[in-house]
Amino acid sequence: MKKTRKWITSPVNLYPAAVTFQTCFELDKSVKKATLKASAIGVYAAYINEVRVGKNVLAPGWTTYNHRVLYQTYDVTSMLAKTNKLEIGAGQGWAGRHYDGKQVNPIVTAWLDITFTDGTSERIATDTNWEVYTSKVTRTALYHGETIDHTAKIKLIGNAVAAKPTAKLEAQDGEDIVEVERIAPIELIRTPKGEVVIDFGQNMTGYVEVKIKGKRGGKIVMHHAEVLDRDGNFYTDNYRRAKNENVYVLSGKDDVFKPIYTFQGFRYIRLTEFPLEKVDLNAFRAVVVHSNLRRTGYFTSGNEKINQLYHNVVWGQKSNYLDLPTDCPQRDERLGWTGDAQVFCRTGAINYDVEKFFKKWLRDMRLEQREDGVVNIIVPSMWKSHPSAAWSDAVCIIPWELYLAYGNKDILKDNFSSMKKWVDYVRGYGPEEYLWLGEIHFGDWLAMDGGEIMQGGTSHDLIASAYFAKSTENLILAGEVLGEDMSEYKKLYKNIQKKFRSYFMENGLPKDTLPKTGHLYNTSEPCMDARKGVTQTALTLILRFGLCTDKEKPALAAKLAELIHENGDRMSTGFVGTPHLLHALSENGYTDLAYTLLTQEKNPSWLFSVNHGATTMWEHWDSLKEDGSFWSDSMNSFNHYAYGAVYDWMFGVAVGIKPTGKSPAYKEITLEPHPSKLLGSAEATIDSRNGFIRSYWYYKGDTVYYEFTIPEGVSAHLTLPSGYTETLSGGTYHFAE
Repeated sequence: MKKTRKWITSPVNLYPAAVTFQTCFELDKSVKKATLKASAIGVYAAYINEVRVGKNVLAPGWTTYNHRVLYQTYDVTSMLAKTNKLEIGAGQGWAGRHYDGKQVNPIVTAWLDITFTDGTSERIATDTNWEVYTSKVTRTALYHGETIDHTAKIKLIGNAVAAKPTAKLEAQDGEDIVEVERIAPIELIRTPKGEVVIDFGQNMTGYVEVKIKGKRGGKIVMHHAEVLDRDGNFYTDNYRRAKNENVYVLSGKDDVFKPIYTFQGFRYIRLTEFPLEKVDLNAFRAVVVHSNLRRTGYFTSGNEKINQLYHNVVWGQKSNYLDLPTDCPQRDERLGWTGDAQVFCRTGAINYDVEKFFKKWLRDMRLEQREDGVVNIIVPSMWKSHPSAAWSDAVCIIPWELYLAYGNKDILKDNFSSMKKWVDYVRGYGPEEYLWLGEIHFGDWLAMDGGEIMQGGTSHDLIASAYFAKSTENLILAGEVLGEDMSEYKKLYKNIQKKFRSYFMENGLPKDTLPKTGHLYNTSEPCMDARKGVTQTALTLILRFGLCTDKEKPALAAKLAELIHENGDRMSTGFVGTPHLLHALSENGYTDLAYTLLTQEKNPSWLFSVNHGATTMWEHWDSLKEDGSFWSDSMNSFNHYAYGAVYDWMFGVAVGIKPTGKSPAYKEITLEPHPSKLLGSAEATIDSRNGFIRSYWYYKGDTVYYEFTIPEGVSAHLTLPSGYTETLSGGTYHFAE
């Protein structure tokens, strides 16, 4: 009979230090197979005979601890000997809100199943006979960093005590978090303040590995930053309460240091304290860490600034796809914001295979959905929150985008009930049937037309009601794929469209000013400036979400173009409007204006950050202002991927590759490139579920040449700018016009 494994914890809370749980055992038979399974509420690292188990880091990742925690499985057959020591080190990780001072005692569970060549078996499992020791990790916190002291004496604390978490233990259903690549530093900087700073040349997520030999007890104190200030000094105010401080104490021998239970977001490090007179850059490497995703999409063009923009899009994704889609990786946040995730999801699924990654996160979203249908604005949730349009609507948007990308009906099946519950919640809310009025929302977050109000100037009620329509439409699409009777929701959708038009529009355009029923997020003050109906975002959503008639589209698109021209050929949109803006233009005859916005260099624009040295996407259009000052210290991430959603326009319109709902997973695509001399050339590829697809165009004089590669069995419905059409499949094709 196999031994029952238990959850265990330290008999003493040694916060903020990590602890090690240990057991020793003898094996007197030949081992055929040995499998270790382990988990923690916190972050764990497993060792057998002092060798790290597995290639993953920051295990077991983050789930909604009220419901479930994941375990990982490792083949450790080759690691066992006659005499063995099994250790599970553990730190707080995601289990504690460290900047709030919460002291969490991490708990672990593990079981090692051994099958011998004689057919017998044995299980080594965590229980209260395991011993608990102190660790060389004398301080660890997700936001504050880690101290590793190689001079620290390891002491026995006592035997483990039993723990009883409420979370259900489940096999890992997401991707491993892994060390993906290493970046060498490009420069050693002595700042005007005299600080010693190392520049790795790339904003990223992970940590710095240091190889060093120095006097025993010597200390490295390292801080992290995304940017330098306008004087060239180290800048960390935008990290808010997150210290991001790693401290390493030398053993006197050859040491290798890197964090075990935490990570940072950074481009620069400051050697606040260093034990050697000379800093050898070759001793430092930035280790890039994110979920183990397969790269599927690539893009390049004849415009180097656009190429840098795409580089920033990809690095924003790599930085924020660490077990869950976070908003940013550096400050005291790093949360699974649903709004950021949904606006970027389509782009994310072009660049990488994110099916497994999102299936894991969507399961937590479903588990945390309230009985009344409310979807939290962050997943896993850290506090009870109100819903918000475009954020909570992720429950209806992301499953459909994943279905388009991968064609897996199970994604729709798993989430259909949650999608329906969400639409039903909105349907039952507020004073007006078929509209979503009066809820607290984030609005068009960080739009430039809101002045100092971060929620933007567009009416929150208009945005919310538009997303009510969009989520209902996606629910209908999902239901039809699954063979559900959607007649009730089709009727609902038509009523939403009709009511939207009568409430928010007149004479085919949105009303100038709308009633003030919304409130600012987290305050009782009315959202005085978010009453506008005629904004770039309002017009964009009306055009994109089917809230106008075909006859009204020309006037709406013309008004949108007019607002852009009045703003100096620049956008004024935020998180909600920006992902749809270029699509709204190109779908209505304004592709040239969409290109003008894409290549605009004055703020607000995508290339403003590129011109200011960005290597990832910024949270604000003006995170760094023209004069080198910062937007603010309170909310100013330089690694926030939401505006990187522009790539789905570059891929789907500029280069022209789009999957269809009729035959998803790129089994059937539209291929409709829109060349522009502003780029000169553009090429995109995707390694889809149905094969490798490539679209490439380039100019020679005034002639545009096209090259397409289509896999066998894929139908590509080609439309060239001249109006020429053809269906392509199974080959490489060349055109010119």
